[in-house]
Amino acid sequence: MSARPAQDIDAANIVGHFIDGCDVADSNRPEPVTNPATGEVTRHVAMASRQTAEEAIAAADAAFPAWRDTPPIKRARIMFRFKQLLEEHADEIVAAITDEHGKVLDDAMGEFIRGVEVVEYACGIPELLKGEHSKNVGPNIDSWAEHQPLGVVAGITPFNFPAMVPMWMYPMAIACGNTFVLKPSEKDPTAPLLCARLLSEAGLPDGVFNLVNGDKEAVDTLLSDERVQAVSFVGSTSVAEYIYTTGTANGKRVQALGGAKNHAVVMPDADIDNAVSALMGAAYGSCGERCMAISVAVCVGDETADTVVSKFQERIAELKVGNGTDTGNDMGPLVTKAHYDKVRSYVDLGVEEGADLVIDGRELIVPDHEDGFFLGPCLFDRVTRDMRIYNEEIFGPVLCVVRTKSEEEAMRLIDEHEYGNGTCIFTRDGEAARYFADRIKVGMVGINVPLPVPVAYQSFGGWKRSLFGDLYAYGPDSVRFYTRRKTITQRWPSGGVREKAQYTFPSNQ
Repeated sequence: MSARPAQDIDAANIVGHFIDGCDVADSNRPEPVTNPATGEVTRHVAMASRQTAEEAIAAADAAFPAWRDTPPIKRARIMFRFKQLLEEHADEIVAAITDEHGKVLDDAMGEFIRGVEVVEYACGIPELLKGEHSKNVGPNIDSWAEHQPLGVVAGITPFNFPAMVPMWMYPMAIACGNTFVLKPSEKDPTAPLLCARLLSEAGLPDGVFNLVNGDKEAVDTLLSDERVQAVSFVGSTSVAEYIYTTGTANGKRVQALGGAKNHAVVMPDADIDNAVSALMGAAYGSCGERCMAISVAVCVGDETADTVVSKFQERIAELKVGNGTDTGNDMGPLVTKAHYDKVRSYVDLGVEEGADLVIDGRELIVPDHEDGFFLGPCLFDRVTRDMRIYNEEIFGPVLCVVRTKSEEEAMRLIDEHEYGNGTCIFTRDGEAARYFADRIKVGMVGINVPLPVPVAYQSFGGWKRSLFGDLYAYGPDSVRFYTRRKTITQRWPSGGVREKAQYTFPSNQ
């Protein structure tokens, strides 16, 4: 679907940008924003030009000196007010998520709450920025280390969590004393824009937080402008690698979180009923559009696999798919028609590759929503490691069942996969669980927990091609990412004493 010429679109219905504390109208290259449950174009979003992106960077750059010198306790007070405003406007933000992304309201609220928890963590920034002090490291010499902000930093975020993932970034970056430019997804731009306005209402000085909607032109501006010191990204692996290589080549600090193919190992001794219940939500919640979604169930033993597949058939038959505004539904539509076509093509491919399509959701019709982007839950059995549906990230409601003979074989599958974002094991055996958690080559591990997403005061990140860079998102790693460590050593010689020059390397001998 291509955008109409700007002159044919109501300018009041074009989502613009937020720069230097103000909404900025823009009609440059407007792209449609659709309600995925109906297929209706509800608004358009402007694609920022290089000049617009540079204006946002300039605003952030100008605001940095004063914000850098703002005491952390004053930054924290703004975060406290921001948290309160977010909670007061929760229903409005959540409705915007469902309207543009399609996920059901309860799921959108869950996303929102997890984002607010990072804001809550940022409220403790005076404690988090405390440095280290050592007295008398040498004769009358003291030494200390402190965290200093980087300057202008940027965030580039995906469509699947339009409120939460940006909140993984800017609250901590701002609390650490940086200024920020956000480039959210153009597919669902309203929720992050609402949050930008609330930040300003909370008392954040103009220019400290800026938002530009756009595409590759805006992204490349952020990656190339020398005023931007660091870039955070969440999205597909191919784009993550581009962000990382381009940003680092331009001298920037970069953390780029990429794709995933998350495996759940089901052991023969597992509580199968509870495991299947957990995996239903992990595989089909948010229509599978999560980087932590379980897309592969690795069943140890044919008997385990047969039982798991049978129970999945029962549970899938009960799953309710429809408009996300109906709280009785469990799963909504995919985000766009293009993404629907992509995911559906993977289901076609799985059939061609010889996998057993046990549940086929391709012909799902939601009454009164025939133009929506609905794909029913799909379940493949007897998937093998040479199939593309096993190796590639589908990002939709498609679960693959792989059969293995042992836990060790299951672990080899996971370890040899290019992605290493999240994984889990279902078992009653503590020894098996401990062995799995200790040795598996994946960044986030769950034991009888299907979505092991760390809480706000931990940090989020995968291994292998699921993460480019050394530091994870939010939590303690966010302080490390958004600051530079400076170590200062000082000595005040005694007055009137003339000291001899020392030509040996200083030591305490």
